[in-house]
Amino acid sequence: MDRDFDTVEKVARLGQAGVGRRIVAQMRAYWEGLRAGRDVPARADIDPRGLENALEYAFILERVAPGMGRFRLAGMHLNDLMGMEIRGMPLTAMFTPEGRKRVADATEAVFQGPAIAELVLTAEAGIGKPPMTARLLLLPMTSDMGDVTRILGCLVGEGQGIGRTPRRFLVDAAHVQPITPCASTAPLPAPVRPEAFGLGKRLPHLNTPKTPTLAPAPAARTPAAQTPVAQPPRQPVSAMTPEERRAMFRVVK
Repeated sequence: MDRDFDTVEKVARLGQAGVGRRIVAQMRAYWEGLRAGRDVPARADIDPRGLENALEYAFILERVAPGMGRFRLAGMHLNDLMGMEIRGMPLTAMFTPEGRKRVADATEAVFQGPAIAELVLTAEAGIGKPPMTARLLLLPMTSDMGDVTRILGCLVGEGQGIGRTPRRFLVDAAHVQPITPCASTAPLPAPVRPEAFGLGKRLPHLNTPKTPTLAPAPAARTPAAQTPVAQPPRQPVSAMTPEERRAMFRVVK
């Protein structure tokens, strides 16, 4: 009797507006933080202390067959919904025959995508079973072998009480979102200075403007005697850089 009273009070408290959404948002934020630049976090990264208030609604699934995940760990809220210890049971055991196909498809999409799945659920009605809705979140993880065969998830029931157990669910809506690859966190290469390619020095024959400005011809006058300017020795072509050799070419129109 005491146990039944506790479970009723637990679900009744979840009747507050937005509790299910808050737990789901907290779980997803925790998962996103574990990615650390990867597409999918590893099972070994999970620390229960990081889940805080979501721990009793959390679970970990292991892929045992296409579309089937088995509970490796499960919070007390899930045990209360089923009225028994569910570790080792498949996730589909918490659903009606009509809902099992849809949750199996969503589970397989999470493993194969990988992807994120969020489902809106309604509990099966009956004598001694008050109305109840729930939210289910499925987040992919890798195993110690590196393959995506684990799921971190949560299931949050909302209603006036659990009532007679087990409570099984129908799927009202399912949303599957493919994983967005994380941007690379590798540092960008250091910028290369122009001098590394010989572009930092100005060449004498490149100092003239590209578009010369025409000026009126000066009045004719007697040229004054000029002292010839000694020209520096011409650099051999073989000693020039590729940029200097290309600069020697002129475009002929």
